[in-house]
Amino acid sequence: MTGENHKEIKYNAELDTQGLFCPEPLFEVRNISESLEIGQFFKVLADDPAAEEDLHRWAKRTGTEILDFRKEGELLTFILVRKVYLLEPIK
Repeated sequence: MTGENHKEIKYNAELDTQGLFCPEPLFEVRNISESLEIGQFFKVLADDPAAEEDLHRWAKRTGTEILDFRKEGELLTFILVRKVYLLEPIK
């Protein structure tokens, strides 16, 4: 998916975690994801350098698909879709 295609996606939620640092962006992403249904899309903005690795790991662990990831300077943009219900809370 290219950045231009993002305009075609209707996000069910958008989250701006700029200015927050580890582990806060991950907590915020987890909270918003838990409020969404399977198949819903969400966009996350972050500027914490740790967010790149943290969110990729979190997505793999939770069955969330990262449709696109862009890094422009310090700004990280993730486009995600919730794929599965979690059977137990993330610790």
